Amino acid sequence: MPKKANLIDTLSPPFETAELREQLALYLDQEFSGEGGSPPRKIGNFKWGVNAFFDYDGEPVYVGQTKEFVRTRIRRHLTNQRTDAVAMSVLDPFEVAEIEVWPLPQFQETSAKNKEAMSHLDALERAVHECQIEKSQFKAVLNEKNPPVSAVQIAIPKSHRGRIVSEAVLDLRDHPDLRIARRSLILSRLAQVISERKVQAGLRRVLLVQARRLAWLAEQRFSSLGGDASVPEEGNEEDDDEPDAS
Repeated sequence: MPKKANLIDTLSPPFETAELREQLALYLDQEFSGEGGSPPRKIGNFKWGVNAFFDYDGEPVYVGQTKEFVRTRIRRHLTNQRTDAVAMSVLDPFEVAEIEVWPLPQFQETSAKNKEAMSHLDALERAVHECQIEKSQFKAVLNEKNPPVSAVQIAIPKSHRGRIVSEAVLDLRDHPDLRIARRSLILSRLAQVISERKVQAGLRRVLLVQARRLAWLAEQRFSSLGGDASVPEEGNEEDDDEPDAS
């Protein structure tokens, strides 16, 4: 008789899912003191702020803002996956290895409709967005829209950055061939979304940026294995997938 599945295992989330939730919770619960001598609080409990996601190469992939608590917004992206960015295959939670958050503690008790706070939040998002694009080797992130323009001029405040994947998950996901396959899948999904709908130019820009990111990763992998010098001539190749005919 076939062995019965372990009921406890089937009721538990998959290993990688459980690890992400645990590591994300650890990051969001880390204490952080914002600008101006504000009292320390858990990074996820700041209400107003800007966040950026980074991939396994430390490359910025997405910048966003929140006025509903950092914890709520980030979880909506990475664990609940109930945002337009994830649904449209703009942002792939699989790619996110690190998070950086820039809180605005001075607006902690401020209503989400406060115009002054919104102007500061918009200005901060634009400043962080421009900064991350400048640091990116592709000079781009995967945001579908440009950040809002604000009349307020602000300096980028202190931030808190941390990794949200464990060593075990890193070992599973960091292999370049696996990342190439995953990035190709997301690129294909995004291309399908574009082919089936009337979309704005921002989504096509994301497709172009993601294609460049995929090409770069594939080129890095090919070069690391010897590049053109490693390609055999006809008749001399050995195919490990074919059985030995002898």
